Amino acid sequence: MFERYQEDKHTIFHGDALYILSSQIADRSVDLIFIDPPYNIGKHFSKFHDKWESEEAYIIWAYKLLDECLRVLKPNGTLYVMTSTQAMPYFDLYLRQKLVILSRIIWHYDSSGVQATKYFGSMYEPILHCVKDKSNYIFNSDDIKVEAKTGAQRKLIDYRKPIPSQYNTEKVPGNVWYSPRVRYRMEEYENHPSQKPESLLERIILASTNNDSILLDPFAGTFTSAAVSKRLGRRSISIESQEEYLKIGLRRVLEWKEYKGEELLRIQKNNIKKNSRGQKINISQGELFKCQ
Repeated sequence: MFERYQEDKHTIFHGDALYILSSQIADRSVDLIFIDPPYNIGKHFSKFHDKWESEEAYIIWAYKLLDECLRVLKPNGTLYVMTSTQAMPYFDLYLRQKLVILSRIIWHYDSSGVQATKYFGSMYEPILHCVKDKSNYIFNSDDIKVEAKTGAQRKLIDYRKPIPSQYNTEKVPGNVWYSPRVRYRMEEYENHPSQKPESLLERIILASTNNDSILLDPFAGTFTSAAVSKRLGRRSISIESQEEYLKIGLRRVLEWKEYKGEELLRIQKNNIKKNSRGQKINISQGELFKCQ
């Protein structure tokens, strides 16, 4: 069973991703798929526990999911897939048999605290950038250019050219992207344990879609991909299994004010910490105040 909500160019499904993909999304119908699935590392996402019986069971499920995504992707479509550093080798080896992997991207972020004490802690998540046809796919390089420090800041001259000239001031980003993780004090924060930043999705969507292209996100979470798609004039299809997060999408993407009699408000996480004197400090909505 599932529920479907749609307004204008944006569709939201509430239900199981694999079931909805296989039963509701047509063959070769979407231009871009962004997959940020459960990582099988034991996190809790509302009522869903991200832990399979075994690594093998997780991989079997993941391969079924990938096959459905490949079915609905257009011949000139693009797939971006994220997963844990532990599981990515399985995804990589499977997808390289079916698609062309153009880039293996590293999303690097800062640490909010101690990552590990007995090994080197992880401060990145891998992303595969894949296409069906390496001769026919969307890549809008001019829309994602960043500053080239050699030319823009150092203003060095390239003397290897017939006529020496300054290095370019802009370039297409490489495959290591820095963007901070979304934290509760940030303007874009939603109450979710694994929110991806808008800057990350904006680069992906600008690079791999045109106006009115269709983006599919089978694990919408905070609906960042759909929200950015809407802002950029693209269309989107989102799937989310948890009602708690569905409400975020209805508010953030479809601009609903109410759902089943409940007013849809932006809810920020409350954090309780102690100051240097041992007093409890409640951090909510970016404000600090003493607990009574």
